[in-house]
Amino acid sequence: MTLTEKDSQYLWHPYTQHKTSQTSIAISRGEGALLWDENGKEYIDAIASWWVNPFGHSNKFIADAIYKQLTTLEHVLFGGFTHEPAIKVAERLMEILPKNQQKIFFSDNGSTAVEVAIKVALQYFFNKNEKRTTIIAFENAFHGDTFAAMAASGISFYTQAFQGMFIDVVRIPVPVKGKEQESFDALKDVIENNNCAGFIFEPLVQGAAGMVMYEPEALAKLIKICRENKVLTIADEVMTGFGKTGKTFAMDYVLENPDMICLSKALTGGTIPMAITTFTQEVFDAFYDDDINKALFHGHTFTANPTGCAAALASMNLLQTEEMQANIERINSSHLIFQKKIEKHSKVITARTLGVIFAVEIKSDSEESYYGSMRNKLYNFFIEKGVILRPVGNIVYILPPYIMTNEQLQKVYQTIEEAIEMV
Repeated sequence: MTLTEKDSQYLWHPYTQHKTSQTSIAISRGEGALLWDENGKEYIDAIASWWVNPFGHSNKFIADAIYKQLTTLEHVLFGGFTHEPAIKVAERLMEILPKNQQKIFFSDNGSTAVEVAIKVALQYFFNKNEKRTTIIAFENAFHGDTFAAMAASGISFYTQAFQGMFIDVVRIPVPVKGKEQESFDALKDVIENNNCAGFIFEPLVQGAAGMVMYEPEALAKLIKICRENKVLTIADEVMTGFGKTGKTFAMDYVLENPDMICLSKALTGGTIPMAITTFTQEVFDAFYDDDINKALFHGHTFTANPTGCAAALASMNLLQTEEMQANIERINSSHLIFQKKIEKHSKVITARTLGVIFAVEIKSDSEESYYGSMRNKLYNFFIEKGVILRPVGNIVYILPPYIMTNEQLQKVYQTIEEAIEMV
């Protein structure tokens, strides 16, 4: 049996209706921005495998750091113990995070990073004997698949089977260009009419919604409104963090700082699952008490896994190199050139770029669903051409590894142009 046949026999894949979906492609190896399947076909990974591999596949620098850690201390419980890799990660993050962030909490993935933040926001007020139980989130947000993260998400087919089981979440419009005031007014209204504990947002770019972008000034005003009303703010940088927007964090563009930041995906360079939620000292102090019941009773078996910490340290060091920063600038410049070209196409509604993120919205005769016919047609076309892209409805986005070559980028652009002509 082939790997694909064995997969069909045993495995259940994420976001997949197995009765109607095509069989999964079995990938046998990867190097740089390229992947090869079990039949030897080559693919350009133009989305960094769900945004986690900024330094490409089989990165030797990160692999060596992991190997060294595995032969020293692969794992130790983090309840009552600590270790140097976790402390080094904390010290490194403090150098690059917004200056108000002072404490870090480890978990396993983006969803759990968000789960921790939402639990902390709710318990923060519980510990202060205040009844605040509402979380504010953007329309069409995506924050993960665990329950609190899913509750904060606004894309219906991810959540419809669980309606009525969630924490209280109220949504406001995204402050896209021309609709900023609508978002500001909605936030003020929600705060005035609800007992709001926190506001969670994807800073500047809504990933799963189709790379919807908005301006730093609008986000700064929303954060300021929250701060004036003592509502905690949570920046979900799981997707945007570690260089994707052109700066280390999307919040680096914003003049107001959040109370919490959620990190994962590119944190370990796509090697080992790990997540971090960071906090201000003020948030931490609400849990620092003689009363044991005010502690944060949350943890994961692999919290602060030393091997994951070693990968994270290597990843952060790679990101800060002149070469990698130059690569990010190079890809951004290339995207901007392609944007100017493609946005003039008669079949294109709009194109947008921020950092290494590029998105183009294609005209359709009907309203396209998330996994609709156009999306499937586009996806299959890209796979046939040896380019891994996962359209969101009629929106095609690129979020490449920073090490992708100019030649590979041009092939991705050319394939998108061919796809637009094809639909």
